Amino acid sequence: MLKSMEDLIRALALIPPGSHVLCAVSGGADSVCLLHALYQLRDKLDFTLSAAHFDHRLRGEESQRDAAFVAQFVSLCCGPHRLPDGRVLPAIPLYSGAGDVAETARRRGIGLEQAGREMRYDFLRQVARDIGAGRIATAHNADDNAETILFHLARGSGLRGLGGIPPVRGELIRPLLTTTRREILDYLAHHSLPHMEDSSNDSDDYARNRIRHQVIPVLEELYPGFLARTADTASLLRADESCLNRLAEHIAGQATLEEGQLSIPAAPLAQAPDPVATRALRLLLGRVWGGDQDCGSAHLWAMLQLCRGEAPSAQVHLPHGYTARREYQLLRLVPRLGPIPLEAGPVPLPGREIRGPWTVTCAAGPYGGQPQGPWDFWLDRSALSALQVRPRRTGDRLTPPGRLGKTVKKWMIEEKVPRFQRDVLPVFESGGRLVAVAGLGPDRAFLPQAGRPAWHITVSPAEGAFT
Repeated sequence: MLKSMEDLIRALALIPPGSHVLCAVSGGADSVCLLHALYQLRDKLDFTLSAAHFDHRLRGEESQRDAAFVAQFVSLCCGPHRLPDGRVLPAIPLYSGAGDVAETARRRGIGLEQAGREMRYDFLRQVARDIGAGRIATAHNADDNAETILFHLARGSGLRGLGGIPPVRGELIRPLLTTTRREILDYLAHHSLPHMEDSSNDSDDYARNRIRHQVIPVLEELYPGFLARTADTASLLRADESCLNRLAEHIAGQATLEEGQLSIPAAPLAQAPDPVATRALRLLLGRVWGGDQDCGSAHLWAMLQLCRGEAPSAQVHLPHGYTARREYQLLRLVPRLGPIPLEAGPVPLPGREIRGPWTVTCAAGPYGGQPQGPWDFWLDRSALSALQVRPRRTGDRLTPPGRLGKTVKKWMIEEKVPRFQRDVLPVFESGGRLVAVAGLGPDRAFLPQAGRPAWHITVSPAEGAFT
């Protein structure tokens, strides 16, 4: 198993020599195997290794148990390592974090799985930035890949979904992607390594678990080697997807984007084959939205028909308040009504009012040590004579708790704030000093001490503001 993993790392250059790798560790069999295997390979492949654990706070005592186990495992099994030549490799440092996934899912109106995934990866990327790690290793394996492909196939998918889990995406790497779960368990048994079991993995209430427990075993029994062949097929499909994407990027590169409005000649899109044209349109939507997560095939095909049609002024409504509009020889993506402007003015202390597209609520009370969130935060009452709200300005800087100071523009880009929100997010200031930014959170200079009087600020979209 270790040789197979090493071969994948070398073949795809997942870990260049001299790299710093942050390994995500949940405490389960897969992540324990990954961490230990990387621990074994770090000298041979010449890289630095760190570990990170994120507590989702979803399973009560089980979550606390897993966090304690990971800390103990890293301490006992990943300590200083003396090499045959006398050199000593350092112990693996562990970085831990936690978040209220259930509350975040409720506030954002998304599922627990999506909220957990987003918060986990946000945590991993922040730790990687803080420690200078250029790679983040996750323990997705061949079984996970097959489950993902079957899941996408059952729901309906194009090449992107049928390509499964990519071995590398940006800074994320999956060194176990060609390793089966059986091989992982054999590795743990061989090295007498403990791991924790997540009770939710035993329940067939989740579609993925039913695929894992009922579908894949049957396919592997009927067609031995199914998992390995599925991984090979996925690799071929990803190569096809990559080729089509390069062609699409060439077309999308002809677009111009100014003040949230994108323009591109319609002819190249109209003349391109469907697989290339739809991918180019997805890329264009990503440029104006900061992502294509709400882009369905119906939107893409409707936009493509605009390019191929003869009506010079036809249009199609899109999510996020945007419209795709044909203007003679051009296709334009423009805000439907434009974002509701945010006017500067005082914030009632305490009180509640609508400011442009946002509802801002301020309540008084002692600070009890609650987590500071991007949309729900506490400010030191004694440090604020008054509180004003305004749009962002060039040069605005924010220093969140425990992080380095950067311009608000850079924070918005790093935190993936959609473009259409960036100029209307409320910026709070007091006495000319920036206090907080909705969607990013408070500046550490205005954090209250536990038990001291504070203002509790919550920001939420006003009804119908971004639909």
